[in-house]
Amino acid sequence: MYPRIRNISFDCHDTYAQAGFWSAVLGYARHSEDAPGDPEAALLPQDETTPNLFFQEVPEDKVTKNRLHICLEPVDRTRDEEIERVLGLGAAMVADRRHADGTGWAVLADPEGNEFCVVRSAGERAATSAS
Repeated sequence: MYPRIRNISFDCHDTYAQAGFWSAVLGYARHSEDAPGDPEAALLPQDETTPNLFFQEVPEDKVTKNRLHICLEPVDRTRDEEIERVLGLGAAMVADRRHADGTGWAVLADPEGNEFCVVRSAGERAATSAS
């Protein structure tokens, strides 16, 4: 049997704020013991097969592109609706790779500059491949 991913970790300055952003984006619950100013914070998904998100305080700033990033696939909204929602939560657009035919994705950054993508929903991919 293979291992499962337990945590995906983020280095950051403000663990509580970063956890709050990602909690709003993903709907994960905050760990009950987390508080502002803590050097660590955790978010817990709704099921036990999805990895936790772990935030750890580090003194240095992020200076280069992430070597690993998360790609979000909307479930109950379109890619463009999800992009607008996440921008409203405090994300920033890094690169818009959407195409006129509906394909593509957008690269965004969380409040501390960690890049992530928003891709098309399964329904949008099915509609594009059927045409």
